[in-house]
Amino acid sequence: MLPRQRLLLSVALIAALLVSDAINGWPAADAPPRPQRVESFGFANIQRLAQQRASQPYTERTAKLPENLAKLGYDEYRDIRYRPTAGLWHGQSMFEVQFFHLGFNFSKKVNISEVADEGVRPVQYNTSQFDFGKQAVPTNLPPDLGYAGFRVHFPLQTPAYKDELIVFLGASYFRVLGRNQGYGLSARGLAINTANSGGEEFPYFTDFWLVRPQAQDRHLTIYAILDSPSIAGAYRFDIRPGSTTQVEVTSELYPRKAIEKLGIAPLTSMFLYGENRSGRQFDDFRPEVHDSDGLLAQTGAGEWLWRPLANPKDLQVTRFMDDNPKTFGLSQRDRVFAHYEDNESRYHLRPSYQIEPLGGWGKGGVELVEIPSDEEIHDNIVAYWVPEQPVVARKPLRFSYLLSAFSESTRWPPGGTVIATRSGSANVGELRNQAAQGVRRILVDFAGGDLKGLDPSQPVKAEISANNGSISDVTVERLPQSDTWRVAFKLDPKGSKAVDLRGYLTLYGEVLTETWTHLWKP
Repeated sequence: MLPRQRLLLSVALIAALLVSDAINGWPAADAPPRPQRVESFGFANIQRLAQQRASQPYTERTAKLPENLAKLGYDEYRDIRYRPTAGLWHGQSMFEVQFFHLGFNFSKKVNISEVADEGVRPVQYNTSQFDFGKQAVPTNLPPDLGYAGFRVHFPLQTPAYKDELIVFLGASYFRVLGRNQGYGLSARGLAINTANSGGEEFPYFTDFWLVRPQAQDRHLTIYAILDSPSIAGAYRFDIRPGSTTQVEVTSELYPRKAIEKLGIAPLTSMFLYGENRSGRQFDDFRPEVHDSDGLLAQTGAGEWLWRPLANPKDLQVTRFMDDNPKTFGLSQRDRVFAHYEDNESRYHLRPSYQIEPLGGWGKGGVELVEIPSDEEIHDNIVAYWVPEQPVVARKPLRFSYLLSAFSESTRWPPGGTVIATRSGSANVGELRNQAAQGVRRILVDFAGGDLKGLDPSQPVKAEISANNGSISDVTVERLPQSDTWRVAFKLDPKGSKAVDLRGYLTLYGEVLTETWTHLWKP
């Protein structure tokens, strides 16, 4: 189980203290706030630092918090608010940065520096930056206390208010928003041995360098160092806010040792239940509860795939093998409030994230991990790219990609899409007999693309296949007063093995939709 409060808002699993040594004249994080003039500062500096880190034995850099911060309760910690007027670049730029206080489960200091024309200097902590609410202002704090993380603000909705744009808090997790979106799923810097029997290793961002933008800049650059027992890495994030906010991620990875399974561009989400009520065990007034409802991918050959997410009875790991994938991501496709009826969580406003590799990634596979969960506070869905080539010690790896946070788009995919998947027992009417006990009736609804406005008389066909099962009684029809086309069929699983299903719609031999894929387990 991946507890959301641990992964997104809580324990950063590995400690964060960087580089007490000055490298290339850079000041240590606890040095006085005096800019160190440099000729230039860029990704090459971060690469050298990460490579040097990887050449040394891993050190867990744990910061010891004062007792009055370490013993804060959840509500007490939430009562600590950053003062907006104290924000980095406040009133100087379209971007502003606010910081998270250490305390409660946030005991790992993250080193943060500012990069400006006059040089590089650490961002210094001061109690005056925070409103402590009902609590007394802490005293006798060390001058280099630092922060747990930060968030960037930008006027996404109106010029009168700077909304949260991107947050870095906990391990290597970050969340990003486009216009008219609310936080839901998360991205990560890296995933190591996810869903492996030996347990997952969580790398973390130990250090950040925030590049000061010009007054009217609409893009922001952030550098970071990632570290863990197995690997160190250099990262660059170029952030461009908008209706679809894009983050271009450049990473150079330096393994300390061989890694069994490396997850590139990992995404983490929550799926409790959706429109398919088969096997639903939740006594809940809400029709659906999820941050994402499907995995969307375009293969290197150009085929679009849609896999509806599931909350399985047992751990479920699926890998879609590919060569130089074009895109993959976790989507919140259902945008109708009435399908959730939750005005507090507002699941209909959760963003979708799509990953577009920059440059060839070679052979490998998009891996989807689905973990059983009985509460929406847990993130139980993970997706990432696994390279086919093994990760060996001291052999650098480079992966660059574009992450897009969006609500709706005609790009992903450009044709017809799956909008619902439902299933139930087919053991009704004439099928009420012992031989038909395992037969399922499955319905898949498609809409959009060239399906819109298509006359019901058109000979639209469904191409359906099943591995480890047989398909019968396939029908295709346009639903009344709707542009939705429904495919219905019966599935005989033929035993106790899982059945891999695929299907799409055609008209006169032309493919109209993405390929629906589904894993049915008896």
